[in-house]
Amino acid sequence: MSAAPDPILFEAVITPPSSFSPTGYRVLAGLLCAGAALPATLFTIMGAWPVLGFIGAEVPLVLLLILRQARGARRVREALVLTQAGLTVTRTDHRGRERALHIDPYWARLEQDATGGLTLVQRSRRISIGQHLGEADRDDYAAAIRTALARYRTPIFDNPQLR
Repeated sequence: MSAAPDPILFEAVITPPSSFSPTGYRVLAGLLCAGAALPATLFTIMGAWPVLGFIGAEVPLVLLLILRQARGARRVREALVLTQAGLTVTRTDHRGRERALHIDPYWARLEQDATGGLTLVQRSRRISIGQHLGEADRDDYAAAIRTALARYRTPIFDNPQLR
């Protein structure tokens, strides 16, 4: 029989902003094809038709590289989870590899430098977080983390006998 997992006291998941929607990728593909059609037509008119093979090969190659980059960017994420057992920062890179870092939340503090970067600090250990956030979102994120850590450090005990 396995033990029940600790309840989650705070959880935040950060993903980098997506540059295009699926419609945006279709528009980009159409513009690339249209942009390649103009030189292909000009070279064909000038009689340099062997260039068509190179133009025809580079458009799918560019589209493939753009889609590959977008697929990798969708995997990138950072999750911060606070439970009674501890504070865990889990990062997933563009290849899907996860790396989890654990901190004792009672001793952790959040620092914000002059440029707005956020760092979780526990003694000599420093973990940079929230790198994909904009300035306004970073301030809200920092306030939420500070509130969650303060709530963790000062628990409210509800004893029915004392009511």
